[in-house]
Amino acid sequence: MSRWSPRRRAVQDAADAPGIPSARPSPARRAAGRSVRRAGPLALLCVLASLAAGCGIRATSVPVDAGAAPSRVGCVLPTDQESPPGSDGDAFVRVYLVCGSRVSPVEREVRMPGGRSAAERLPVARKLLTELKRQPRATEEAAGFETAVPDDLTVGGAADGDPDEALRLNRPLDELPPFALAQLVCTYADTAVADADDGVILGGPAGDGRSRDDDGNDGDAGADRAAAPLQRYECNAALRTSPEEAVGSGTEA
Repeated sequence: MSRWSPRRRAVQDAADAPGIPSARPSPARRAAGRSVRRAGPLALLCVLASLAAGCGIRATSVPVDAGAAPSRVGCVLPTDQESPPGSDGDAFVRVYLVCGSRVSPVEREVRMPGGRSAAERLPVARKLLTELKRQPRATEEAAGFETAVPDDLTVGGAADGDPDEALRLNRPLDELPPFALAQLVCTYADTAVADADDGVILGGPAGDGRSRDDDGNDGDAGADRAAAPLQRYECNAALRTSPEEAVGSGTEA
């Protein structure tokens, strides 16, 4: 007796007939399916790697520590500060301080000799020098400002034979910190201290000559040495951004 019933035989015959796919996958198809499933994770990794390469990302197995984000001193004061009420003798002046690798201006309200229309060269020069030697205010220091002007630096008027615009310092120019010289030049440049073209004429001690005091009279400026040569400086972009070259940036006056 056959172990196949007529109905099961008919189903089997239909499955084995040419051109009619079997309801059950063949051994070869089952093996191919297993291969695809095994290759799935590997294929996914390949796709991700190709996408990363296309975005310019270089794969690495070593953790990269780029460090902290770079910080930069602002060199800018807050704009919401309220200025104290001033008197008729007060004026807003720009004083150049050191910030980072350059000199930059800060605005201060200062009681100037002669009031807001101060035109006397030597008193103005001395007042501005006093401001330059002053330690930066709290807000200025917080913004990164400082001063390089020595505490013992003084300024006098022109010596005999000097142009009227000349100023004499108590130290030779080449002995000044370059940043301090840049601060002086740029602070003086747009004030009554400068010449008609906004240049600043500076020199060291007058030697055997005598410098003029506040009243235009001759005053003792030193002895037993020749007057230091005068140099004319301009507060240009090169001087502001490269103060270390200030000493050699002058021209003979």
